[in-house]
Amino acid sequence: MKLVFLDAKTIGDDLDLSQFDQFGEVVKYSFSTPEEVPGRVLDADVIIVNKILINEASIGTAKNLKLVCVTATGTNNLDKEYLDKRGIAWRNVAGYSTESVAQHTFAMLFYLLEHLRYYDDYVKNDHYTNDTIFTHFEKTFYELKGKTWGIIGLGNIGRRVASIANAFGANVIYSSPSGAAPQEGFHQVSLDLLLETADIVSVHAPLNKHTENLIDFSAFRKMKKSAIFLNLGRGPIVVEKDLKRALETDEIRAAGLDVLSEEPMRTDNPLRGFSDSNRLLITPHIAWASIEARTKLMNIIAEQIKEFFSL
Repeated sequence: MKLVFLDAKTIGDDLDLSQFDQFGEVVKYSFSTPEEVPGRVLDADVIIVNKILINEASIGTAKNLKLVCVTATGTNNLDKEYLDKRGIAWRNVAGYSTESVAQHTFAMLFYLLEHLRYYDDYVKNDHYTNDTIFTHFEKTFYELKGKTWGIIGLGNIGRRVASIANAFGANVIYSSPSGAAPQEGFHQVSLDLLLETADIVSVHAPLNKHTENLIDFSAFRKMKKSAIFLNLGRGPIVVEKDLKRALETDEIRAAGLDVLSEEPMRTDNPLRGFSDSNRLLITPHIAWASIEARTKLMNIIAEQIKEFFSL
């Protein structure tokens, strides 16, 4: 059997992938351009991909291909109709990053909530040295206890965030953009009510017809002026030019993003150049990527290959 990793670098250079050697020949490419893929999959039995487009143009040459493994939950890079026509199976992985994304959600929140950039700079820039008193009150911050946390999209990650927020004493409400039935044990409200009442709004929803461009300027205007907005779902859920406008006009207090409409960030992204890190925090799609989450991801894929070939 031959396994081909087409974009291995997207899961990190620090992972041990030696477990895949048990299946036979393993070829790893850091990245593959669309032009390179057909030649690289010619005699592959299994291909392992993250973002590479899998369609007739890319794998039409792969006459031995039996299984496509996606190192992610989303499968919008797969032409499933073509795979079905060819009798090629596919697998994705869900639930591997729940703890990692939930943890990053709170890391982003506390960075913004407690003005950590400002206070660290205050000390590092030597303002605290020989200061007049032992503390510094310039930036007011609040406890999470008693605040209202609004979650948009209550899947595995949303529920985990809710449980942690509850542990801090926050009151959690949620909204389902797709109109899904209420989940037992959670307080579902309309999106408008969530936006109007939440002190923290966090997005953990997938990108679909219900969520694309969901958070636009009208949504930001409904939020509290003191609200902190976090997007750890998908970039196109937020209209980025509207977020920039909302920050510039003080419609909301601050925003944290781990996802953007196009990744990597394009030079024409409207948020590029917004330099106030006390009000806008952007991380490069890393919330999912703890070493534990990535290791779990690849262990699941190895098990999927074993199960598919009954090894």
